[in-house]
Amino acid sequence: MRRANTGALCSLLFLIGIGLGRPSAEAQASATAQLREEAEKLKAFVASPAVREFLAATSLLPEIEPRTLLRDNDTSSYYTAAEARALPQGERDALEEVVFDAYYYYTTRYGSPLAYCRALDLVARTGVTSFAGKRILDFGYGTIGHLRLLASLGAHVVGIEVNPLYPKLYGEPMDQGSIDGIAGRSGSIRLLHGRYPAESQLRAQVGDDYDLFLSKNTLKRGYIHPERAVDERMTIQLGVDDSTYVQAVFEALKPGGYFLIYNLAPAPAPPDQPYIPWADGRCPFTRDLLEAAGFQILAYDVDDSVAAREMGKRLGWADGENAMDLENDLFGTYTLARKLGR
Repeated sequence: MRRANTGALCSLLFLIGIGLGRPSAEAQASATAQLREEAEKLKAFVASPAVREFLAATSLLPEIEPRTLLRDNDTSSYYTAAEARALPQGERDALEEVVFDAYYYYTTRYGSPLAYCRALDLVARTGVTSFAGKRILDFGYGTIGHLRLLASLGAHVVGIEVNPLYPKLYGEPMDQGSIDGIAGRSGSIRLLHGRYPAESQLRAQVGDDYDLFLSKNTLKRGYIHPERAVDERMTIQLGVDDSTYVQAVFEALKPGGYFLIYNLAPAPAPPDQPYIPWADGRCPFTRDLLEAAGFQILAYDVDDSVAAREMGKRLGWADGENAMDLENDLFGTYTLARKLGR
């Protein structure tokens, strides 16, 4: 997996494309308070008790002090203070100090982690009454917020990313490992960095026996198989062919496990305008390929725009300086498959 500029460009352009932006300084007064307010607004939107617990877990999110890293603008690499001190003087002097506040910690460039509630609600529809004890793999997790919430429910969550910032931003002892949560439940977070499944060592680290393989806003047809010529930096290179990727997902799941691709996208560009890869949120893999791997298709490229817009409305995406036109510039699509067997 490789995103534009190792993740930053595509995510930034997508947020611009659908009108999401950082809140005002006042709104950032407490990132956790803002997430709790959003959770309250979403309670009536979600259908399942399991996802209402996900929202309620915002009460357990810890306050985060600003974190300072040093960035090499030429290579887009990040260093902790200790790592920077070990560099030669000339390299160290060229680094730029970057401060990441609590809001960035919980949202990065992707907006509220509570936007995962719709994807999780779709999984819960299959009969999942609780995420406690579930093993969940998030391909292209983008931010730690929703992973922390799931771990607080007793889930054991693994996130995969390629952005070189995340191993440094989420490198404190409190970010990973065992997480104490609701009603005495204990979950866990493990973050992995690299191209899955192209890197054999990473594939071994990921392992198998997952209840859910989840990808939100990463596995888009426009990123993987753009219909028009586009700068490669604005695509995602999986490093393997479609069949190999789908087979890896199948093998990572336990029998009965689910594979969910959930994508939000802006409106596509007119034919006479530059192509927008992230505007094509359809599944990048054919139905036949998924079925050939052994998946039962429960939903394929289902239009979820009505629900996505309602979620966006409750999250305030249609408000403020960066207000977006929900009806005309936000579209939701999902594909849900189940690994056959018990």
